[in-house]
Amino acid sequence: MSNIQRRDLLKGAAVTVVGAVLVPSVGAGVADAAAPAPTGAGPHHHRDHRGRTPSFSTPGGADFPKVSGNLGNQNYSGLAGIHRGNIRRLKGAWVNRIEGGINTGTNQSTPVAVDGVLFIESAFGNVFAVDGVTGVTKWEYRQTRGSLTRRGVGVGDGKVFTHGNGNWIIALDQETGAVVWEKQINGYGNMEKVAITYHDGILYCGTADGDRGAALAVDAGNGELIWHFWGTPGPGEIGNDTWEGDSYLRGGATPWQHCAIDPELGLVYWTFGNARGSRSSQDGSERGGMNLFSSSIVAMDLKTGKYRWHFQSVHHNIWDMDNEMPPVLADVKIHGRKRKIVVYGSKSGMYYILDRTDGSAPLGIDEVPVPQDARQKTWPTQPFPRQGTWTEHRIVDQPLGTSIPGDPNRAVPNYVQGALYDPHWDIPILSTPGHGGGACWNHHSYSHSTGLVYTGFGYVAAAHDLVERSNGLRPPGEYQTGGIVAVDPRKNTVKWKKRMPYSLAHGNGILNTASDVLFIGQPDGNLLCLDARNGHEIWRWQCGAAISASPIMYEVDGEQYLAMYAGGTGTPYGDSAPRGDFLWAFKIGGKLGPAPTPPPPVIRRPVSGDPVEGSAVNNTVVLARTYNSNTGEVGNEESTSVNGMAPTHLRVPKGTTVTFVNPSDNVHEHGATQFFEGLFDIKLQPGQSFTYRFNKRGEYFFNDCFDPRPTGKVEVY
Repeated sequence: MSNIQRRDLLKGAAVTVVGAVLVPSVGAGVADAAAPAPTGAGPHHHRDHRGRTPSFSTPGGADFPKVSGNLGNQNYSGLAGIHRGNIRRLKGAWVNRIEGGINTGTNQSTPVAVDGVLFIESAFGNVFAVDGVTGVTKWEYRQTRGSLTRRGVGVGDGKVFTHGNGNWIIALDQETGAVVWEKQINGYGNMEKVAITYHDGILYCGTADGDRGAALAVDAGNGELIWHFWGTPGPGEIGNDTWEGDSYLRGGATPWQHCAIDPELGLVYWTFGNARGSRSSQDGSERGGMNLFSSSIVAMDLKTGKYRWHFQSVHHNIWDMDNEMPPVLADVKIHGRKRKIVVYGSKSGMYYILDRTDGSAPLGIDEVPVPQDARQKTWPTQPFPRQGTWTEHRIVDQPLGTSIPGDPNRAVPNYVQGALYDPHWDIPILSTPGHGGGACWNHHSYSHSTGLVYTGFGYVAAAHDLVERSNGLRPPGEYQTGGIVAVDPRKNTVKWKKRMPYSLAHGNGILNTASDVLFIGQPDGNLLCLDARNGHEIWRWQCGAAISASPIMYEVDGEQYLAMYAGGTGTPYGDSAPRGDFLWAFKIGGKLGPAPTPPPPVIRRPVSGDPVEGSAVNNTVVLARTYNSNTGEVGNEESTSVNGMAPTHLRVPKGTTVTFVNPSDNVHEHGATQFFEGLFDIKLQPGQSFTYRFNKRGEYFFNDCFDPRPTGKVEVY
């Protein structure tokens, strides 16, 4: 590698590496490192299951053969039979409760449609083949290794490919569901969640939630590993010197979303997740350096896995802002020149428009200086698209007492507020977008008709510090709302943006069609149809459970169908999101009506404890103390945990006077700041108390002035 290439790599710029510079072979199952890399000079004439030459941009038609529609993850259907003129006649053709009517579990799977049959996984990891016309289950595969989260099967070569708990890949006969082969692949990270992508006899499989993740290519004929690519490079591999010491061994960087493929260029594009430390992803103190290939998109050779180029969107990530989205490929004109682009980015509320042949940035990306903290070993700059963002990068700070719901992006009081990429240590720093986005693991969409890229996103701020478990704190009491945005990738500018009542960042994929309508599901069970040109809603349907997957379209015997799986997941609404197992198909002139409306998700982040009747605690809240609802015992002073109110959830009838007390044996001043109605904001020395009479029904959140994390709620009925 030349000095110039090495310098560019360390700066985080996209680097094109010639065929002589190879990712060294490490471990069993990796292809011969001396194999020649494709030149990209001509197409690879592979055939799909119907004998056609596949393209990354082939729109869905009679089939919708993979999760995200095509190899370019465009989530676009060339069918136009459902349009603004007849959308009012769109009703249920059939609904299949695939698991017999469950109302539990994590249901994140998107169906695919091949030859008039829908293939779908359930919350339990079972696989179903459902007739696309009648909705009758043709066959089912019952997993034998325990439940696991799944997001979609792969279909090809007469087989349906799924995962099994314990890092198994399972090939099922497409016609019968019988097991063709099973293969366990250990040592590369947890293989659940990630939808399998089939192309030209190879399965492209991501990994999730491991100390060190890898992208895998597996022979579709027998499950043998062909090659792997580590998200955290080992000694001798490109990027290893961007990790301090041996921190790469626990560095995470898992590719937990499915890849994109350009057969003509012979490249596969994978996005890699957060870097991790020994404590959490928010701790960078033991992993100095840029930490490649965390928070990066990497282009690899389809057949060998050899590195071609990369772009890192967050250097030395300590915010869980990994932009881990299924990348979207498109061919567009930029400055009058046809460019082969990949659209990358989501959590940060920014799109990075990259030339997918070499990773260059045709619209410009600037390395911008950001605040530093030597303890976190932060990187001095972060990349920002020259065109700006499509959601806010600083929280709106409105006065207490503003109207409800007000601006859903406003800050919960008493937190130290920051902007994106402000560093943190022991004090929580509240910033937006939060670690759930922006957008997150929802599927984005590119419309061949409008030329726009669409995504749902969330307005859910997060607080980061070293002691928060997992990847940050969504403050109790904040609103969890969101929106939909349409971006012109030719200019990387927003065409339109629509605020929505729910976060749409977690599995809420968008489908666009040739009739310029788009479909997206919400966590309240409603499937919406919007005008793709301006975002105006033109149709909605209650599916019966929260939606955390993408809609699809398909055609059988000249009849066009829309399909949606409504099952639900807990992110970000926890157990309040309604669950189910509703596989719907819709058509113009369908006869079925909507499902009963379930209770909607609770959009304000809940407090940590169960409700306690005021009569049980003398209508009193003890500040900065924990509470055991089983014994009624009040604990010692607790100043930094979200459950540091005794109790956290107090229920009282209208007209009740509630006492807030800072016990005399507390060490610190504590208080109660009520938000967002602004009813009171008091600070109490040890031994002092305060009373307030609640005369209106509702729920009233408050937190502590000493540290904002302890949060309570008074529910007035």
